[in-house]
Amino acid sequence: MIRPIVKYGDPVLTRPAASVTEVTDETRRLIDDMIETMYAAPGIGLAAPQIGVALRVCVIDITGGRRGGEVITLVNPEFVERTGMQLEEEGCLSLPGHNATVARPERAVVRGLDRNGLEITIDGTGLLARALQHELDHLDGTLFVNRLRGLTRDLILRKVRKQQRAGTW
Repeated sequence: MIRPIVKYGDPVLTRPAASVTEVTDETRRLIDDMIETMYAAPGIGLAAPQIGVALRVCVIDITGGRRGGEVITLVNPEFVERTGMQLEEEGCLSLPGHNATVARPERAVVRGLDRNGLEITIDGTGLLARALQHELDHLDGTLFVNRLRGLTRDLILRKVRKQQRAGTW
C-alpha cells in the first residue's frame, strides 16, 4: 500500500525513531509499504518516519527500481564506520522540489537487521554511502537541510515557509 509521505514541518521528522523490538509480520508489511511508496514517489530511499511511523526502519534502492532485487532493508541500523568525504547534490521526499549540495562520507558501513530479523552489514561507497547516511539521519530526526549552513539553508527554508503560508506545501 502506498502511504502518504510526511513533509518538512511535521514533528515526526524531528524526533529520533524508536528501535524495533522484534521483526514481525507487521514489520514486514511496513517494509513492503515503504518499498511501494519509495518507488511510487519516485525515490531511492525512504525511512519510516517519512511515512509517519517513528520506528528505526529504512529501505534503499539506488537503482530507483530499475533493476529488480536490489532493495536494501535495514531495521535498527547503526554506523560501524564512516570514512572520506563527498560533496554531491541531494534532495529528499520530505522536502520535495528542494535540492542542495551536502557533505557526506565517501564510504559508510552499516549494521542492522534485514526483513527477517537476521543481522546484516552493508558496506557502501559513493551514492550508496550517501543514501545510507541520508536515511539514518531521518531515523535520528535530522533532515538534509539541517546539515546545510548559511544562505543555501536560509533560501530553502524561506521557500518552504512561503509554500506553507500559500497552502501549497
